[in-house]
Amino acid sequence: MKVIITAKKLNISQAFTDYAEQKLNNKLDRFFPEEAEAKITLAERRDMIILELTVKYNGMIYRAEQTARDKNDALDVTVDRIIRQIRKQKTKVEKSLRADAFVGLAPEPEESDYEVIRYKKFDLRPMSVDEAILQMNLLDHTFFMFKNADTGAVNVVYRRDEGNYAVLVPEE
Repeated sequence: MKVIITAKKLNISQAFTDYAEQKLNNKLDRFFPEEAEAKITLAERRDMIILELTVKYNGMIYRAEQTARDKNDALDVTVDRIIRQIRKQKTKVEKSLRADAFVGLAPEPEESDYEVIRYKKFDLRPMSVDEAILQMNLLDHTFFMFKNADTGAVNVVYRRDEGNYAVLVPEE
């Protein structure tokens, strides 16, 4: 597995790099072949480490994030969350993983098919990102889809757990 470690305003020691590569190879190699890419992003906020782990393979993206005082602890939790996500959705993701990925694993209760309970149509009018955030807050939603006035593309703005906002922009 290819491991990429990125740090924002933080120095990463070789010991952490070695620990991360060993941890990912020991825990995730059973699910992903060598072509898989794992990206670890570290940031520090108020004496806490925010670690985001994203694994990409075969068109699927697995992501987990953890805040902790120690980056090793945060990595351990995110790896366990990725494994839990895979096991929980076993029947839905096993076609995109290694053939022997689930041999010897304890069974996890499987979820039934997803149930869509509502379809909603609405008019996408052009607006700025700031206007979309304002509209989202006025509606008291956690996300809002809009047509970006600058690009003409459909975007989604959402509120992150720490209170900041993010915009989803499709690749062209």
